[in-house]
Amino acid sequence: MTTENSSPLTARLPNGLSAVEQDIAHACKEARRDRSSVTLVAVSKTFDADAIVPVIEAGQRVFGENRVQEAKAKWPGLMSAYPGIALHLIGPLQSNKAKEAVALFDAIHSVDRPSICEALAREFDSQQRRPQLFVQLNTGEEPQKAGVAPSEADSFIASCREKYRLPISGLMCIPPVNDAPAPHFALTAKIAARNGLNNLSMGMSADFAIAIALGATHVRIGSAIFGKR
Repeated sequence: MTTENSSPLTARLPNGLSAVEQDIAHACKEARRDRSSVTLVAVSKTFDADAIVPVIEAGQRVFGENRVQEAKAKWPGLMSAYPGIALHLIGPLQSNKAKEAVALFDAIHSVDRPSICEALAREFDSQQRRPQLFVQLNTGEEPQKAGVAPSEADSFIASCREKYRLPISGLMCIPPVNDAPAPHFALTAKIAARNGLNNLSMGMSADFAIAIALGATHVRIGSAIFGKR
């Protein structure tokens, strides 16, 4: 569905999606993995519905947003018009937004502190809805970045499971901008393996092929699909 006012960028979006799909397929082949083992999360943060519709109509069904309020403003209408969409929260979650997040999102990639665990556990019980949960790691231990330090990951995951009864399904990481991503992805995969977690949310537009080689099950790609923000 396009309009007479569609921008040239919007008109090109399906081509961006096609190129990304080809690159993911190639990365999976190089890693000797099945393409179906990797979920593409198209990161639509800051883009409005008019920019997202062509990507949906090109076949994409899994999208990522950074902010609960932004997603709440644009996605209910899109999800009503296009059934089968799965929405992932890939940005930080505040405890006071847990109710809305559990109601709207199918996956939350940013579980990183006890207050969030407590709020999510409360809403899981209240709403009887259980989005897929990822613990966010801060593999670079950057003070300005959210996430659990690698040294604390095992105990935090155990607490999520035992104290809060949260069904953690995987880990998420965002490597430091100036670091080689491979060691961070490898560390995330190692921590996931020893905790029996099968899902790895890692890899973005610039490094998703490396992430796939190191076991990523979810790659979060925005600019390669939608263009620069």
